[in-house]
Amino acid sequence: MQGVLTGFAVIAVVIGVGYLIGRRGHLGEHGREVLTKLAFHVASPALLFTTLAGADLSVIFSSRLLITAISTAAVAGVFVAVGAARHWGAGRTTIGALCSSYVNAGNLGIPIAVYVLGDASLVAPVLLFQQIVVTPIALTVLDLSRPGEKASLWRRVTAPVRNPIAVGSLSGVAVSATGLTVPGPVLDPLTLIGNMSVPAVLLAFGISLCGSTMPGRGPDRRPVLLSVVLKAMGQPLVAWALAAGVFGLRGAPLLDVVVTSALPAAQNLYTYASRYRVGEVLARESILLSTVLSVPALVVIAALLG
Repeated sequence: MQGVLTGFAVIAVVIGVGYLIGRRGHLGEHGREVLTKLAFHVASPALLFTTLAGADLSVIFSSRLLITAISTAAVAGVFVAVGAARHWGAGRTTIGALCSSYVNAGNLGIPIAVYVLGDASLVAPVLLFQQIVVTPIALTVLDLSRPGEKASLWRRVTAPVRNPIAVGSLSGVAVSATGLTVPGPVLDPLTLIGNMSVPAVLLAFGISLCGSTMPGRGPDRRPVLLSVVLKAMGQPLVAWALAAGVFGLRGAPLLDVVVTSALPAAQNLYTYASRYRVGEVLARESILLSTVLSVPALVVIAALLG
């Protein structure tokens, strides 16, 4: 329970600093946009490369990864189905589906894994799945669904390798899979640059809260509420049902799976929405509400299954 509170406290402080920066105008009119571009094009690809280059890819074959994949696909599929029926558009629906299923496995998942589960590596299957599979697919859809752009066959085929986030992730996986060792003079600068990613994302998110209305009340009310319900309740329930009912997990392994699935939507989803200028309000409000609701959810899960 201490890990839950510690993880959220760290994030809240940095977002609060971003809010104050926005209120005082220290970074000027385009501060949020600059931080978003820095995170998307430079810092996040470096972070993902350095993280995945040293990852143990054997977790790709674990039952936990399969549970993560199925629960992610299930809740994202529900949002996509509703979005298609409501004609919310491909880009907006993609952002909403991500907010419904893409957990904050990095800057929040790691401290919670350490303090609640006792092992930071337990979030690795989720992190790998999201960065290797979900992110390239989602960003390819966003690339190809930009208004006014007609994608050629070549553009469709090469979309994943032209996206900096996907390139950073896939390059890290390639290094890990081949067993190569990145020289220190190359890895150290990338690590230093990658360390900017999480603060930049959180600060940009805090700045975006300046002047924003109460979440869940604007024109995006329905997609926001749907994504929050799916993220805060739907995904943990699906993960629990699969882990306990299908895979027969009990005790600590069951707690691990349910806790990671109950993590809130990741802040970097707002970076994606801002980068592609679609679903920005949806992403901001969904992340904020799911983060608030995940606090009691994680406390209850830790009490019941811990």
